[in-house]
Amino acid sequence: MADYETLRTVMVDTQVRPSDVTKFPIIDAMLAVPREDFVPDDRRDSAYVDDDLDLGEGRIMFEPRTMGKMLDALDIRDSEVVMDLGCGLGYSTAILARLAEFVVAVEEDEARVAEAQANLSTHDVDNAAVVHGTLAGGAPKQGPYDVIVLEGAAEHVPETLVDQLKDGGRMAVLFSEGALGVMRIGYKLDGGMTWRMAFNAGAPVVPGFERHRAFTL
Repeated sequence: MADYETLRTVMVDTQVRPSDVTKFPIIDAMLAVPREDFVPDDRRDSAYVDDDLDLGEGRIMFEPRTMGKMLDALDIRDSEVVMDLGCGLGYSTAILARLAEFVVAVEEDEARVAEAQANLSTHDVDNAAVVHGTLAGGAPKQGPYDVIVLEGAAEHVPETLVDQLKDGGRMAVLFSEGALGVMRIGYKLDGGMTWRMAFNAGAPVVPGFERHRAFTL
């Protein structure tokens, strides 16, 4: 049987810390949350690899390096409310819940919503809720949010999500740009978004976040 606690420590020491992720709350969260409990049963032995973990249906769990660097760039405070778009089986939400005041996670598949909520309950994450809805539509009833996170890449960001971000809030999106992707942090000021590059990473585009292409003959 795998020694997951040791694997978790090795993950942080070899994938996260060397990527200039030094904020203690992030390191502590990634050491504390058992990643193997938030992946499909047949992928538990792959939970700590240094690559995105395929969840099926075009969805992934970010590799630890990407997750750590994204959280470092966002600098989430414990007074903030976060929307986690595409929480999968709840891992990202469990991490975010250790940093924020409350997390609203969104998933499109009802079975996945139930499994993510069950996983969070099992690990006593009581400052998060998983709601059913389209990722591109978000969860407007629970908003607005201080921070919005997308678990995967996007070619564009729907205005419906920008509308759910508080003025002065920020959003982390991995923009797909050819072979590479660019993680950008967007800041909402006077209703508009200003984007700053954080780092390069790769991931598949989340269904619903593709750029609409004009039809041509």
